[in-house]
Amino acid sequence: MNTRKALRSGFTLVEMMVVIVIIGILATVIIVNIAGKADKAKVEATKAIVKQVGDQVEMFNLHYNRYPVSLDDLTSASAPSYIEAKDWHPLLTESARDGWGNPLVYRQPGSDGFAFDVLSYGQDGKELGEGYAADIWNHQHK
Repeated sequence: MNTRKALRSGFTLVEMMVVIVIIGILATVIIVNIAGKADKAKVEATKAIVKQVGDQVEMFNLHYNRYPVSLDDLTSASAPSYIEAKDWHPLLTESARDGWGNPLVYRQPGSDGFAFDVLSYGQDGKELGEGYAADIWNHQHK
């Protein structure tokens, strides 16, 4: 009698396989749903970062009556050579990077008649991509 209870107390191979298949299906569904949202979140974060840096470039222009030469001028602990040291305070605490960790691109003068451009080259870090690799600008760019 004890031998029969011992044999019945465990799981069968079929029951174990069913559980493993169910876990695999659930994991696949979760991974598919989360993977797409991570990239979309990085795009939205990059849009916010590009806008914030663009706003800081405008603030620099308002305060010093000129645009910075590079984005490093916004984070420099010491005043750039073209700014009087007594008036200097950095506008950003760290170097500007997009959601994928790539440095932002700054151009002054900007394209299409804009005073400056701040942009991210997207996920691939290369100019003129599509989808998640599309360029993200501080202004509408055609």
